[in-house]
Order: sequence, then C-alpha cells, then structure tokens
Amino acid sequence: MLDLTPKELSERSALRVNPAKTCQPVGAMYAALGVHKCMPHSHGSQGCCSFHRMYLTRHFKEPAIAASSSFTEGSSVFGGGSNVKTAVKNIFDMYNPDIIAIHTTCLSETIGDDLNAFIQDMDIPEGKIVVHTNTPSYVGSHITGFGNMISGFIKHLAKSSKQSNGKLNILPGFVNPGDMREMKKLADFMGASYIMLPDTSGVLDAPMTGSYEMYPKGGTKIEDIVSMGDSELTLALGELTCEAPANELKRKCGVPYSAMPLPIGIEATDAYVMALSHFTKNEVPYEIEEERGQLVDTMLDGHPYFHNKSVAIYGDPDTVLGITALVLEMGMIPKYVITGTPGETFVKKANELFEKAGVIGCKAKAAGDLFELHQWIKNDSVDLLIGGTHGKHIARAEDIPLIRAGFPIIDRYVHSYMPIVGYKGAMRLVELILTALMDRQDRDCKEEDMEMVM
Repeated sequence: MLDLTPKELSERSALRVNPAKTCQPVGAMYAALGVHKCMPHSHGSQGCCSFHRMYLTRHFKEPAIAASSSFTEGSSVFGGGSNVKTAVKNIFDMYNPDIIAIHTTCLSETIGDDLNAFIQDMDIPEGKIVVHTNTPSYVGSHITGFGNMISGFIKHLAKSSKQSNGKLNILPGFVNPGDMREMKKLADFMGASYIMLPDTSGVLDAPMTGSYEMYPKGGTKIEDIVSMGDSELTLALGELTCEAPANELKRKCGVPYSAMPLPIGIEATDAYVMALSHFTKNEVPYEIEEERGQLVDTMLDGHPYFHNKSVAIYGDPDTVLGITALVLEMGMIPKYVITGTPGETFVKKANELFEKAGVIGCKAKAAGDLFELHQWIKNDSVDLLIGGTHGKHIARAEDIPLIRAGFPIIDRYVHSYMPIVGYKGAMRLVELILTALMDRQDRDCKEEDMEMVM
C-alpha cells in the first residue's frame, strides 16, 4: 500500500480513496422501504438503481425492491419527464403500491429535472400517492439522502388538524431493523403511544413464510405519517441524521422536537428513556432498570480486558459518535474517529466527548476515508477496529481485530436483526469487543508459548 506523509495527506482535499460512506439515493431508498406498501423509485438510469438495491440487499440479506425511470441517452439530453410518468403508471398497474417515493440521482439532478412539475402532470389513480425528494449523489452521503427522504414524506403528507393525537413521533436514525425494534421495545415499556418514521422492522427483517410478499406487514402506515402533524413531540434520534426532518415537521405543523444522540451506551440510552418518561409521565419500570444493571455488571466484569485499549471507529456519523461514547464509558481510548459524511458538527461533537472523558491525543474527522485512517494506523496502531465491512482490509494488513458494527456489513449475517442501541444493544457490543480482545490475548499467549518451546 502507498504511504503518504502527513503533509501529503493534509493536501488531499479533492480525492477520496475508499470513503466511509455511499451516495444519497441509498439512504433515500432505505427510508422509503420503511413505509408500508411503498415502492421506492430511482429517477435515473437502471445502473444506479441496481447498485443501490444491491448495496441494501447485501447488507440486509433481504430483497430491496425499487423501480427505475430507466434513463437512456435521449433522456439525458431531453429530460426524463416522459420516463417517470410512464414508470409511475406502470408501477401502479403492475405492482399496486399505495405510495411511490421518488428520489433523484446524479444524472437527473445534473440535467435539472423538475420532479414536482412532473408529478403535478401525472395521472395518479384515486387513493394512490406519489411523493419525491432531491438526492444528488455528489452532495452529502447516504445519511443525507435518508434524512431528505423522511423530509419528503413529511412535506407531502404530514398535516395538522390543530387537535392533538397525544402521540410521540420517533425518528430512529439510519439504523438496522433490530435497532428500531429495540427503540420501540423501550417506548412500549414506558407506555408511550408513538409513530416511528421510517420503520423497517417487519420489512427488511421479515420472517421466512415460504411465499414471497412484495409488501410485508411492517412499515409506517400512510395515515400515521399524516397524523404526525398532530403529535405532541418529536424525538429525533441521531442529531446529524434526523434533526433536519424534525425541523421540517416543526416548520410545517408546529410540532416541537428534541434532537438526541442515538441511544448507544449508558448515558445516551438513559437520555432516551428519561425523554420517554417525561413524555408519558410514567416511572421507569423494573424491566428497564434490570437491563441497565446487567449492562453495568457486564462492563465491570470485563473491565480488566478493555481498560485503556485503543480503538479506531469509522462509519455513519451518529453511529460512530454513539459507539465512541460507549467505548469511553468502558474506559477505552477512541484514538481515531472518522465518518465519510461531510459536516464539521461531527468533529465538534467527537471532541466534546473526548474532552468530557478527559482523553487526549484522539483524532476526529468528517468527510474522511479509510485510506487516510489506514495511514494513521500505520503511523500509530490501535488495539481494535470498529466499523463496517470495508475496514477488513486494514484489519488484515495490520493484524488488528475488527468488530463489524454499523453500515454496510456485507460479509456477515444476522447483524441486522441484533441491536446495538439500548442497554441490550450495548451489552452485545461489549460482548463482541471482549471476545475479540480476549481471543487476541489467547493467540498472543499461544504464540509466546510456542516461542518458548522452540
């Protein structure tokens, strides 16, 4: 691998090598799949749509349905209006969704297609809905696209009747279905009446029944999205992902919101539970206290193995910040923390975590990539890597254990069913970290024993 000096790295401003992100339409497609009987639609070429579907399918090990406007050379020159109008008609005729959620691609954004005008000129069947959002791939990341699609649903559907429905809106952030289930479990324990948008549980973790269902039972109902404008409060879990759509709902319908970190680790989960408690006016039940106590017990038991161990964390901004907070609670040192998503707010929040924990010498970077992370590690190594699949090349090259967490994980199974949020999710992360460190310790001891025999 090519080595670059710190000066050369600092000057590499226009090029990204193995970025820790993918493009906006992937996030928009995932958000749309979290709405019941919704068909995501990619307004661009078939190749773009196929890539985005492949990316989600490989991570979730479930078919990610989506349609395409199927741009050709002619569409690129004259615009894709006729393509998307024909596509919408065919989709309703052939696949019969309740709603189509259109997102753009680089191509349709570059030529300046006006989706709002196209939709107004469509012959949409009675009772059916078409919404859209703009997701230029050369801006932001899949996290940006995820938030934009949620904002699109809110902008087109949410309404305020000026009568409160007594419910809480939960925007869960870009997390797995297993995480959404854990968030809902805690809300159910607290007795909250809520609407989650999007909700991919029951969609991308649906059970095997022996027959294929294009639209599984899960997903946020359209009528629930409409009624979000009458809710009393919105919890935007994942400040860097969901604050923008929460603010869109506040602007349109006047629903106040609270932007919070993803509930990963003790303190962030405590904050989520207490927010639920303040909303419901209910005491925290024993079931939640028991889970919290089990997590603390597990962290105390394993403390001799992970205390002062250094770790590099990469991936989506809110997930990385959540895992960073957890490892700091465990007594580990998050030496390198990066995300591919642009935005200096990530760096600010990471530095606040470092300062609060009293650790020094840690680096945080937004709009970073795994090439630069590898250079940092080659200059000053770490004990552990935490992130998605693409970090395995660093792990192999530098002989460092890798904990797969976040997105994407394309070379392992079951992960999307298992949470990393909540107390149970933190216990799982602690167990994975402990196992990796103890396995490394056992291997090192075995190698030392072999050297003594030799």
